[in-house]
Amino acid sequence: MDNIDNDTLLAAIDLGSNSFHLLIAKIDNGEIRPVVTRGDKVQLAAGLKNGLLDHEAVSRGLHCLAQFRQVLDTLQPDSIQVVGTNALRAAKNASTFVKQGSKVLGHSIQTISGREEARLIYLGVAHTLADDHQARLVIDIGGGSTEFIIGQRFESKLLESLHIGCVSYREQFFPGEKISTKRFEKAYRKAYMETLNIREHFQAKGWDEVIGSSGTFNAIANLLDVDGESELITRDGLGQLKTELCTIGSIDGLKKLERLKPHRRATLPAGVAICSAIFDAMEIKQMRISSGALREGLAYDLMGRLAHEDVRERTVAAMMSRYEVEPVRSERVEQFAKQMFLQTRNDWSLTKSDRELLKWAARLHEIGLSISHSQFHKHGQYLIENSDLAGFSLSEQSALALLVRGHRRKFPTALFEQIPDDHQKNLQRLCVLLRLAVLFKYVIPIEGKPEFKMSAKPDGCTLLFQQGWLENHPLTHAELNEEQQYLANTNFTLSIV
Repeated sequence: MDNIDNDTLLAAIDLGSNSFHLLIAKIDNGEIRPVVTRGDKVQLAAGLKNGLLDHEAVSRGLHCLAQFRQVLDTLQPDSIQVVGTNALRAAKNASTFVKQGSKVLGHSIQTISGREEARLIYLGVAHTLADDHQARLVIDIGGGSTEFIIGQRFESKLLESLHIGCVSYREQFFPGEKISTKRFEKAYRKAYMETLNIREHFQAKGWDEVIGSSGTFNAIANLLDVDGESELITRDGLGQLKTELCTIGSIDGLKKLERLKPHRRATLPAGVAICSAIFDAMEIKQMRISSGALREGLAYDLMGRLAHEDVRERTVAAMMSRYEVEPVRSERVEQFAKQMFLQTRNDWSLTKSDRELLKWAARLHEIGLSISHSQFHKHGQYLIENSDLAGFSLSEQSALALLVRGHRRKFPTALFEQIPDDHQKNLQRLCVLLRLAVLFKYVIPIEGKPEFKMSAKPDGCTLLFQQGWLENHPLTHAELNEEQQYLANTNFTLSIV
């Protein structure tokens, strides 16, 4: 991290199912130092009705983002990352909220997968712990999902996300004010059965200690903390807390728990039931609490990208190795794609993020060959769409898959029309660049890289070659002519001079 200036400001925003969190931190000798932390109990998951976020939940979320915007506009961080989690993964109308929220915030919102959320949580927690070689089981109970991670030092080894959340369970098992043994047992049993699905796999991997991350575990630990110093949750303590909650019998009655913050009262019974089920299903005796969470993981991930230690690079390299991609051809396509990008980026208003996406698509365009040579572009799309790609948001993963799908044969116009309008045009242009770059992958071994100039207009581009070059490369010339027709069918003009 030595090549990052101290005092660089990072902003990490976590749009959780229960709470929205903002962290603005300063980079200080390879570590992050919080400058501003804010949180708001938006409870998106509570507004998820029949698969749709209701108007009240959307309004709460946008109001919170408007407040975050004021902080961002004042401090002007150098790099910003905003991610949505389970509620936005589950909501059918999530794209509407993401579009409105991005406009209010002034920065794009990326929804991430459950396993990517788990990876980032572990990264945040790991930076709060001793840098030793112990295997750790890290668990985070969120509003709509619970993440489980086994890792060592700063690297996660096993990741899982289950549909267990303190807000969703509150809505399902603790509606209204009443707390009862019967309700508690129903919530406990459902969470226990869900956790059993991963127990064997996780126990086979093994761990030396268990770490809890999230407000739910912190709230429970605070209630069990009798001497003001302990940060442990134990099975016995959970049993005693369950009995106390059922004896109190109502959410309003939880006022007598002086150590419980008011905004935690409604979700505490569900949180205790989930925690108890996890302890029993995973055979956990005690858990230590960490202050690290998703937002800290986001900040460290951002810092890695600034230092050119982007986990997405490792993800793409691993995928190339797994599917035995021929590195020479991929590198050749990447070189041509880069050359074309640099000549068209200004005319087409392409960004650094576009350049990275094109680079990764060039490297992965042939992964489908590991399945079959026939229709391998479609197989490649499937592999990318259905893999866990560490570091990639769901929209980045979909865009990457679509570029690989569209790199040959008929241009998949209908699939691009499903992309949001503000990203659709640039993604189509990237696909054109990739398609053209692929046509030159058999040129370099013969005579070296051809010299050409490329210019672009809104719905077309021109390739200008040295005199005689096309005549000396009849295969490439024929494929360019064929590509002209493919693109003409999409109302895009390719001129070859």
